[in-house]
Amino acid sequence: MERNNEVILVGAHYRYQGNINFNSMLRLPASPRALNARLRAGGLIAYPTRASFGLGCLPHQAKALHRLIRLKRRPIHKGMIVVADTQARLHSLIGSLSREQQLKLNEMWPGNWTWLVPASHQALPALKGKSKSIAVRVDSFPPVQALCRQLKTALVSTSANRSGHKPIRTMREIRKRFGQSVTIISGRCQKGARASTIADLLSLKVLRQ
Repeated sequence: MERNNEVILVGAHYRYQGNINFNSMLRLPASPRALNARLRAGGLIAYPTRASFGLGCLPHQAKALHRLIRLKRRPIHKGMIVVADTQARLHSLIGSLSREQQLKLNEMWPGNWTWLVPASHQALPALKGKSKSIAVRVDSFPPVQALCRQLKTALVSTSANRSGHKPIRTMREIRKRFGQSVTIISGRCQKGARASTIADLLSLKVLRQ
């Protein structure tokens, strides 16, 4: 279902983390090709992640990445997180890993862990920032998994707030803040949830708890 610049993911009721129930919405419009085409043309989306709404685009779309950076007013040297429902969707962005490093990712994903890993030569500079690494996550939050699965792609994920401002957790705030500049994917964040833990895969140092 699509209303103005909003895509409503409807119809699924699922169970998540024991006895926490979410009536979040997990089905794209009848033709997800339209949303894919919008993303390929450099479009931006706002969608529910675990702790807050995120802003996103296709990770290989340079035009969209720079639009997103400008919209968020985020310093380009900070880079971006890329999320997916499977590791396979991240392979083109990740450089060579040792067996131990791959096993660590297998152990921690899907989950709420974002890992800084060696970036491949295909990872755009705007994703890496000033680093040689890229931040990636195979997310366990069902709405993110569903979105990536139905669009058949990984997605850039950065909190839907301008740098220095509080994260946005409701669709009402998204509409007010960004209006027609993004396509809004309707859904709910997890109440009281915290942002993902960020750690460096090479040093195993935790950078954000």
